Order: sequence, then C-alpha cells, then structure tokens
Amino acid sequence: MTFSIVARSADGRSHGVAVASKFLAVGAAVPAAAADVGALATQSYANLAYRPQGLALLSTGVPADAVVAGLTAADSGREQRQLGVVGPTGDGATYTGSGCHAWAGGLAGDGFAVQGNILTGPEVVADMAAAFTASAGESSLARRLLVALRAGDVAGGDRRGRQSAALLVVAKGLGYGGTSDVVVDLRVDDHPDPVVELARLLDLHTLYFGQADPADLLPLEGELADEVRQRLAARGHTNEADLDAALADWAGIENLEERVVAGRIDPLVLAHLRAL
Repeated sequence: MTFSIVARSADGRSHGVAVASKFLAVGAAVPAAAADVGALATQSYANLAYRPQGLALLSTGVPADAVVAGLTAADSGREQRQLGVVGPTGDGATYTGSGCHAWAGGLAGDGFAVQGNILTGPEVVADMAAAFTASAGESSLARRLLVALRAGDVAGGDRRGRQSAALLVVAKGLGYGGTSDVVVDLRVDDHPDPVVELARLLDLHTLYFGQADPADLLPLEGELADEVRQRLAARGHTNEADLDAALADWAGIENLEERVVAGRIDPLVLAHLRAL
C-alpha cells in the first residue's frame, strides 16, 4: 500500500524516512527514527510494534539486517509485512513478505533501504534508489529523501493512486531551538498530490527553521541597516538604540526566529521583510 525510503546522511548525523501511499495519514503509521540510533519504515499491514522494538534493537548496536531478521522472525504475520531499516553505520536492510500485494519488493545499499508494495512495478524502487544515490552532493538529508520519494512518485508509485505522504528526519540537538532531535516532521494526510504538497511544506520549513550559511549573512551596517530599520518601523517594530532587538522582535512574530543572528541579517529574512 506504500513506498518508502529510510536513510542516513553522508556524515552519519541524521536519520530519516520519507513515505507516500494511497492510505490516509501514512505518516502516523509507517515511519520511526531516533537520533544517533537509526530509522525504520513498517508497511503493508504495518506492524506498529516494529517501531519501538526496532529502534530499541538498533540502540544496542544490532545491525540493520539483524534487526529485520529479528523482528520478522518473531511475527506470525510476517508474510504480509514489509520493513526497511537503517542504522548508524553500514548497509540498510529491507524485507518483503511473500504475501504482500504485487508489485512488492525493495532495494538496499550503503546507508539506505527503499521498499514498496501495490506498486506500478519494480521501476518505482529502482528509481528511488538511483535518485538517492545520485543526490549524494546534497547536504540536507530531508532534501535527499524528498528527491527519492519524488522519483518513486514520478515512476508510478502506488498503483491505486495518491493520498498521503510524510517526511521525518532526526539528528541529535539539531531540532527547533537546539532543544529537540526532530529536525523535520511533516505530514500530508489527505491530498490529491501529496508528494508535491510535501515539497511545498519542506520549502516553508526551510524558510522558517533553516539556518543560513554564515558566509551568506549580510552585515547590518550603513544603508542596509537604515533600510531594515525603516521597514521594521513601518511594521511597528521601533528600537532606535538596538536594531538587533527590533529585528528579533519582528522575526519572532513572523516565525523566523531561528534565522536571527546578531549584527547580521539572513538574505531570506531580508527578502521576507522586503516583500511585506
């Protein structure tokens, strides 16, 4: 009923899952991930107990293929299950029971596993694996997962149609405000084109919660400082003595607080301010 990818970033710091299906709110059932531990996807008559059990096994150092073997061996319904697992190191692992609805199967490689059932054909998982591998130069795991999911969708995806999609990425201390491990957690529960909608949401997530490359930050000096001060004042945020404070006050209301850096301004923040 679903196609998914579980993967690890090239630097090993991030783990995540991207999934799409002709199934309501697939993100509530399929994905699971824990920072510095790994990620998994349970689908095709999903056994949701795989999620805590699989992460617990990964946390003790059990490799991905052994996690798959252990979970499925203990499950009397394994022939109707599908599972993908990736750990902190090594190849990912995937499992497809003989009772899964055709077409069903998966592929795994260094740091990833893709799998799907009720697909238009094997090209779905093949294109997902190829797209993920080809995106190695992209630093964002969320973007790489989305590229792979989009490739599967374009290749045909779920042969019954489209309904929902989800993206989950975790990394130690890299979530909101540095107080969470959840970097991205986006869900499209019911939509005629959920993968496209998921991409739109990720763009918004990047705007609001991404952090600029320090090399891109612009000094708040001279004419730029005067412009920013004037634009903030027009929005009711005036602090002649402290431009940083005025900018931070406005940015907090606009949900851009993660992009505020004292003495400088993120080009995306500046563009947003100018567009108002």
